[in-house]
Formats: sequence, C-alpha cells, structure tokens
Amino acid sequence: MARRGTDDTVIVMSVKRTLLSTVVMDAVGLLLLLSAGCASVTPDKPVSQPPAAAAQPASSPTPPTPEPKAAPPVVRTAAPTARTSRPAASPVAAPAARAAPVTLDLNALEERLKNTKAIGLFTKISLKNKVDDLLDQVRVYHGGKTTLTVTELRRSYDLLMMKVLSLLQDDDQNLATTIVASREAIWALLADPKKFAALQS
Repeated sequence: MARRGTDDTVIVMSVKRTLLSTVVMDAVGLLLLLSAGCASVTPDKPVSQPPAAAAQPASSPTPPTPEPKAAPPVVRTAAPTARTSRPAASPVAAPAARAAPVTLDLNALEERLKNTKAIGLFTKISLKNKVDDLLDQVRVYHGGKTTLTVTELRRSYDLLMMKVLSLLQDDDQNLATTIVASREAIWALLADPKKFAALQS
C-alpha cells in the first residue's frame, strides 16, 4: 500500500513538472514573438503637415486682352479727272415770260369803252356822265374848293370801276382784264394834281 502511494505521488509530480515546463515554454515562446514583433515594427513617422500657404489677397481675374483686329485693306481709287463743267443744254426751251398786261390811261379807257360791243348805247351814255361827274369832283378837290377827302374820292372811283367791270366781264373779258391791270395807274393820274392838270389840257 505504501509503495502504491509513492507511485501515485511520483506520477502527480511528473505531471506537474510536465505542465509547468509546458507553461514555461509557452511563456518563453510568447515573449520571443512579442520581442520579435517589436523589433520588426518601426514606429510610425508623424505625417508632416504642408506649410500653410501664405494668404494671398484675392485678386479679380484679369480680363483677356482682345486681339487687335486687322485693319481693313485700304482701297485706293483713282482721283477723278477734273473736267470743265459745261451747262447742260435744256432740251426744252423755257416758256417765254408772260407779257406784262397792257395798262390804259383815262383817255384810252374812254375810247375802249366807246368801242366795246359788250355795253349798249344808253349804258355807255350813263357811264360817260358818271365819269364826267368823277372828273369834276377831282378837279374841285385839287382846286381846294370842296370838303371831299381823298378817301371819299377813292370810294367813288372804286364804285365806278366795279360798275364798268360788271358790265364787261361776260362779253368783253379782255377789256375787263385790262381795266383791272390799269386800275391803280388811272387812280395815280387822278390823285396827282400835276398829272391831272396835264391830262385836262
């Protein structure tokens, strides 16, 4: 019995030794692995930050310089030859200027009224009397023996002329036109004392 107990003790001790040696071997192997890993791994170098770029003021983009346009080619034209200008001949002759209307004096007017066929005999006698009455008024006016004014004399003269024109305008248009053109000239003879005196002599 005593021997059997001894053998058990020996077996137990042997097992313990085996386990201890196994643990020791494992520990040594682990230490070797750790030391080998530490030796092979190099510490990470700190990542160097790039130097901060100097702050530059924001500048507006420079507009592109337009390319200079090519100047258009200069076309040279020959100078026109100086020519002597000649007045162009008019293809159609200018119409002749209208002749100035014929004017009558007092004596010529009386003669034309006497010869016209547009007025009857009795009407001519009546007009002759009115012309003589007007001449008497003008004569007295120039002699200073009347209260008539030149305005009143001109009114009487205009009424007489309108009467004559109304008689001639239908049947003797030519004489009517001549009297209209002579109206101011005849009045100038009557209104001027010297011209009127020469007319009466």
